[in-house]
Amino acid sequence: MNAKILDGKQLAQTMREEMKQEIADFQKQHNLTPGLAVVLVGEDPASASYVSGKRKACAHVGIYSREENHPASMSEDDLLKLVEELNQDPKIHGILVQLPLPDHIDEKKVLYAIDPAKDVDGFHPFNVGQMMIGEDTFLPCTPHGIQQMLMRNGIETASKHVVIVGRSNLVGRPLANIMLQKNTNANATVTVCHSRTKDIGHYTRQADIVVAAIGRPNTITADMVSDGAVVIDVGVTRVDDATKKNGYRLSGDVDFEAVSQKASAITPVPGGVGPLTITMLLHNTIKAARKSIQ
Repeated sequence: MNAKILDGKQLAQTMREEMKQEIADFQKQHNLTPGLAVVLVGEDPASASYVSGKRKACAHVGIYSREENHPASMSEDDLLKLVEELNQDPKIHGILVQLPLPDHIDEKKVLYAIDPAKDVDGFHPFNVGQMMIGEDTFLPCTPHGIQQMLMRNGIETASKHVVIVGRSNLVGRPLANIMLQKNTNANATVTVCHSRTKDIGHYTRQADIVVAAIGRPNTITADMVSDGAVVIDVGVTRVDDATKKNGYRLSGDVDFEAVSQKASAITPVPGGVGPLTITMLLHNTIKAARKSIQ
């Protein structure tokens, strides 16, 4: 069996074209442009690259983008003051503070200071609680992107067994909750495995859908997946590779070559889930703008 490749790059492009039209219509109706503020503290190359990607995505769909780039020496108090300023800015509907932050800054304190109505990352406890009880809220971007990936490729989740490998607050836990909801494109039976689970393969072999989000290259091997399963690989790890010009390659949590011979559908790394993360951030920013006028 040769698996269907779930192309996140192409899907993200399709969804962004839809958003471009949605924003144009919204501007005509309300004379308002959705606005996103991205705060970067420090000079982490990966974070800077991610912020650059967000800037380009915003420009493409027509979202007003404000970047706040600050040195790693920025104090926690100054960062909290900046967050409060953005909370009060009517041009800003979504606020994203890029993680990780320097060690001297309490990430939790900063994230909790963001107005829940502008928390387009879906990290504030208020929004997490809303998600847990099935209320309409901002869903975390990567889990929401996975849901969109499945839905838009016609992959049914209702009554299916979804096994998630990884229990992070960014992916594993929120995705489990989303898939459990009594909603369209959810209604799944969910098992969550993690680093302390004995014999992860015992569970993944029972899965209709496997989501690998544990951050260890090639954790999911062919013998751990049943024939015809759908495999979603969230992992992205730099692996040294002397054959590459930059000296490394990106590896997912799944042994792609072997597992793709058994799965019915699989995401590549890169080009799978990654492009959808930023896309769902744009979605949440548009949603925040709509909520601001209600």
